[in-house]
Amino acid sequence: MINKLYEKLKETDLDTLLITDGVAIDYLTGIEIDPGERMYVLVIKYNSAKLFLSKLFNVDGNKYVEPIYFLDTDDYVGMLKNEIKDSKKIGVDKFMDARFLLPIMDGKKEFVVASNLIDDIRAIKDAEEVKLMAEASRLNDLAMGRMEELLKEDYTEMEMRELLLKTYKDLGSEGFSFEPIVGYGKASWDPHHVTDDSRKKAGDSIVVDIGCIKDGYCSDMTRTFFYKEASEEAKKIYETVKLANETAIKKVAPGVKLKDVDRAARKIIEDAGYGEYFTHRTGHFIGREVHEAGDVSQNNENICKVGNIFSIEPGIYVPGVCGVRIEDLVVVTEDGCQVLNKYPKDFKIIK
Repeated sequence: MINKLYEKLKETDLDTLLITDGVAIDYLTGIEIDPGERMYVLVIKYNSAKLFLSKLFNVDGNKYVEPIYFLDTDDYVGMLKNEIKDSKKIGVDKFMDARFLLPIMDGKKEFVVASNLIDDIRAIKDAEEVKLMAEASRLNDLAMGRMEELLKEDYTEMEMRELLLKTYKDLGSEGFSFEPIVGYGKASWDPHHVTDDSRKKAGDSIVVDIGCIKDGYCSDMTRTFFYKEASEEAKKIYETVKLANETAIKKVAPGVKLKDVDRAARKIIEDAGYGEYFTHRTGHFIGREVHEAGDVSQNNENICKVGNIFSIEPGIYVPGVCGVRIEDLVVVTEDGCQVLNKYPKDFKIIK
């Protein structure tokens, strides 16, 4: 991946790139470190990479970078400043800490945010990455099946969370890709509900938004169930969201604007009279992190590209009635898209 970044850098007027995002450094070099409060910077120039890091860590032997070690008592910011002394225009990522950035800004160099260089590379998954994400989604399908079975029992939302974590571990994943959402009843009306100790009751809609990490790549899927019974309006809302999800997926293809994918889902919901209750974007990009740069929203003029992976997750949240979200991950292919997760999304009442 780092060779792709070298090529990207050559296409710009930058002569140096400073990367401090640990996930991006891992993606580019295979080095995974939690530096805590210590400086941790990957310095990219044309065909060369140096990693400034504390002597607490050892990355000797990594073929992608030259490690530059420092002690806590060293002038490590001064070391970094010396490394870029001959640079004129420097790109920094959006995560660089001001306490390391400001001291190296001497008024003679130009600094610009250049996270897009890495984000653009990460947004296009290669065949191996697609394979890894498909496997993470396969495990997520199995976990969702387990969650559906567990919903027949009298577990609280939080108990369901703990059982999900055990399920992921049993399946061989590294755990959650994000804090899961299990929302009963009125909690389902809140798209970002924080799981608590509530118990479900007859008539509740149940939003289950879950994902795991497998071999460093994330999955993410949402299904909505109903407990014991469901009103006619709740069923109408469900079928509307399902149609919006399916319509948006059919819209995905190379060259299609991401805002048009969003529009495909949004129009279904608006035409059904629930436009005001669809309160978020249709999707987000995903990969090494559950939310990566890029989204499927009303304002995104960018086009779908082969290798993009993002969610399609329309929702309707009507207080006093129900909340429904249905989410799938899709990868853009040469002739459309492939849905990575396979768990059924037909209307279901948990008995």
